[in-house]
Amino acid sequence: MQKSLKKYFPIFALPTLIAFTIGFIVPFIMGIYLSFCKFTTVTDAKFVGLSNYVKAFADETFGHALWYTAAFTIVSVILINVLAFAVAMLLTKGIRGTNIFRTVFFMPNLIGGIVLGYVWQLLLNGILAQFHKTLTYSSTYGFWGLVILMCWQQIGYMMIIYISGIQNIPGELIEAAKIDGATPGQILKNVTIPMVMPSITICTFLTLTNGFKLFDQNLALTAGEPSNMSELLALNIYSTFYGRTGYEGVGQAKSVIFFILVALIAVIQNKLTRSKEVQQ
Repeated sequence: MQKSLKKYFPIFALPTLIAFTIGFIVPFIMGIYLSFCKFTTVTDAKFVGLSNYVKAFADETFGHALWYTAAFTIVSVILINVLAFAVAMLLTKGIRGTNIFRTVFFMPNLIGGIVLGYVWQLLLNGILAQFHKTLTYSSTYGFWGLVILMCWQQIGYMMIIYISGIQNIPGELIEAAKIDGATPGQILKNVTIPMVMPSITICTFLTLTNGFKLFDQNLALTAGEPSNMSELLALNIYSTFYGRTGYEGVGQAKSVIFFILVALIAVIQNKLTRSKEVQQ
């Protein structure tokens, strides 16, 4: 049976490999090449060297979007994971109606990003209108609007992952810690958190990458206003590519920089959290 599987494996894997090559590898390579070109379509690309990258790094809006995205991601990653873990701990205490609460908390993740953005735009602008302000009054309002939206959407999803990790902790470990006189805080620090490190790795990775690549919600909530000051990186790249004539190559260069940045952050984060898992 195993020999048969090995024999026919290339046949089964070939369709997926072809689709992956056409849908990802080829566009990815073309995208890297076009980042070194000036073009309006892929048929009139003219090689210009590092010119697009020089313009990208010289663009003040790109620099602002980078730091704005970094700050947003750090805040959202911390809040989402802390709150999701706290809710998961609460819902694994055997309280009544746990399944209903899990469903309710998870439901926001099922709503599309662009729809969610417009819904929260109406809600938050309605509240801020009482103080004669809007989300686009300053980048600070837009920032915290995005944080609230992101938390509301993702806490439930991360909660499910944390619940799975908590439920896999052997009950004997908790009982042994209690018998030894450990306080709830000591059990949390020395037993629960070390045992759910795989879940922490997954949730941190997901929230980190989701924060950096956020686009739909940013477009719907503030569209980068006022004056591109609430623009995250993905929206800045989109605005450069489609909103500035002759800057298609610069937008492509920004997207390559964006890919490298997210990939590096994801690899570093995964390596750090994985090393903690091994230590545990």
